Amino acid sequence: MARTSYFSLAIVLLILDRLTKWWVFSTLDPNVPNNLIGNAIRLTRVHNDGGAFGLFPGGGVVFLVVSGIVSLMLFLILLTLHIDSRLIKTGMAFVLAGAIGNLIDRIQWGYVLDFFEIRGFPIFNVADSCITVGAVFIILAILFGGDRNRSARKADRV
Repeated sequence: MARTSYFSLAIVLLILDRLTKWWVFSTLDPNVPNNLIGNAIRLTRVHNDGGAFGLFPGGGVVFLVVSGIVSLMLFLILLTLHIDSRLIKTGMAFVLAGAIGNLIDRIQWGYVLDFFEIRGFPIFNVADSCITVGAVFIILAILFGGDRNRSARKADRV
């Protein structure tokens, strides 16, 4: 897949994130649960001024800077480095989209707009999902990917 395809994927995911947040912001009242499947899955608009999944509340400026740095680094890596693994590049596109989506929130509102509420999980959004899925893709590629024959390497022998 061409480099532009990964950027296109990131743009599509970013648009999905922005559209869902626009809908939630214009439709749902803050902190009012809206049941989708009983109390198990709900839409609840919350304003998250902390990190992913509400961790470390009040760290808005720190997370703004971190999101900006991560977004820039991922963009530059996808743009300039030669990476053989499609799964790693796809994962990086997902993480890039999520990081930019939440960065836009922090710049626009000073918080991240979260709204998916699944019982047993912190409230999250499409950008958080992209970051999580992208990280899983990267980890899977690192653990199980690659076409190299590792059996000949001394460091891998027991």
